[in-house]
Amino acid sequence: MKIHDKASGEWRVASGVRLGGSLVPRPSLAASPSGRAELLLRLAARQRRPTKSVSGFTMVEIAICLAVIGIALISIIGVLPIGMNTQRDNREETIINQDATVFIEAIRGGARGLDDLTNYVYAITNFWGEYNSSGGLVSSGANGYTYANFSVAPGYYSLPGSPINNGTNIVGLLSTPEYTDNFGNLTTNANVLNGGYSNHIVAYVRSISGPAVEKPPQNNDIIVGDSFGYRILCVNAPVAAAANTLATTPYNWQLAANLHELRLTFLWPQQPNGKVGPGRQTFRTLVAGQIVTNIVAGQILYFYQSQSFVNATNAP
Repeated sequence: MKIHDKASGEWRVASGVRLGGSLVPRPSLAASPSGRAELLLRLAARQRRPTKSVSGFTMVEIAICLAVIGIALISIIGVLPIGMNTQRDNREETIINQDATVFIEAIRGGARGLDDLTNYVYAITNFWGEYNSSGGLVSSGANGYTYANFSVAPGYYSLPGSPINNGTNIVGLLSTPEYTDNFGNLTTNANVLNGGYSNHIVAYVRSISGPAVEKPPQNNDIIVGDSFGYRILCVNAPVAAAANTLATTPYNWQLAANLHELRLTFLWPQQPNGKVGPGRQTFRTLVAGQIVTNIVAGQILYFYQSQSFVNATNAP
């Protein structure tokens, strides 16, 4: 760089030195004493200038930042389980809605041959009560049915029963009327108090819909045991009719014999300890047609015949 020599009045090129971010000219050996003195004064003045300070975070500020971040993370973590539970509930309700359609159509159509149901319905229980002619409860019991075995409590008709090793037995048991007479024939809720049986069917089911890894031919007991399951409370009840008009009014008898309300109440999830979770949903439909009684392999089974109706002249 060029500097001005006051002694000689000339400009000359000289090197410089960095001081405080500025380039300070370095005097030559031929510089005058007054020039050197002035240069020293300038250097001393620049060295006395305060340097720029560098700011940083204090420990208090860092602690406050960590506290704010911690509160935010706790809020996010608290919301995650709610979202996961909501997703699980929606998935289970979707499965229930899809499976309910299968069972309603099978029962309403009197389906036979749906042997694939044996992969999902693994137990059925009929909780029954017997009434005498005065309307008093004589006895009660529970009939149990599985794929390989069955158990019929003493006092329930005279037929032993059969396991649910085919779709016909499953649909026939799920279609059991809520009220039957002493011979297993369909009757109304008014007539059962004059002698007969009340039936409450409970089916234990593994979901038909859902992940494919849980479906047959899956034979891993752990996966099958952890799969989504539920209970079905099957109620096959006749429409309400006044007891004193059944015998005198053919229309009331025909309505009671040919129109039934089918109610399927789903309870889920089925837990390993035998209890069920909080899920509840009921599906209802009216089915027109008579219910026919068949004895298959020693078991009284019931099937809807939607195209067949009982004549009003058959009133008692």
